[in-house]
Amino acid sequence: MSEVVGLLLAGGLSRRMGGGDKNLQRLAGRTILERVIDAARPQVGALVLNANGDPARFAQFGLPVAADVVGGYPGPLAGVLTGLEWARDHAPDARWVVTFATDAPFLPGDLVTRLAAAVEREGADLACARSDGQTHPVFGLWPVALAADLRRAVVEEGVRKVDAWTGRYRLAVADFSTDPVDPFFNANRPEDIEEAERLLVWGASR
Repeated sequence: MSEVVGLLLAGGLSRRMGGGDKNLQRLAGRTILERVIDAARPQVGALVLNANGDPARFAQFGLPVAADVVGGYPGPLAGVLTGLEWARDHAPDARWVVTFATDAPFLPGDLVTRLAAAVEREGADLACARSDGQTHPVFGLWPVALAADLRRAVVEEGVRKVDAWTGRYRLAVADFSTDPVDPFFNANRPEDIEEAERLLVWGASR
């Protein structure tokens, strides 16, 4: 989908993982980030990594790295804003940015298609994913046309909560099954890595 830019969100501080880059943790010999890239790349026209600090630590992945355009680690909305402004400046044909959390090793391969279908079906402005009754706003589809509105909200109004901003627009929701595994399972803590390893082995044996 050439009109969609994929944004890999890796701008957080990973406090629950003890610091460092949780997406560089390994599952069955491969980093979580590798797994996310493999699932995301076929779904988008371009892929960019949102990460702060020294970009050289991600050089092996061969992706452009964009640091938050707003300082102070203000949360995922800063990442979304970074993606919207990157798409506006570097991918002029892009109408949408889709965001992927990079700590989710079971990312669905049809995320973009289903988010776009939800927007179309509901005549919405943007969309996010939901599984088992829980919405996942960091897995969302965002129109590039709202870049200036989001910058105003984050910089001038101090908006930090994703729901506080998306609540201003028509938000569609795409539901995903959790069978055999929740596709938005996220590895935030060391014990989550162990659980993800177990799920990988269990899924392979089915």
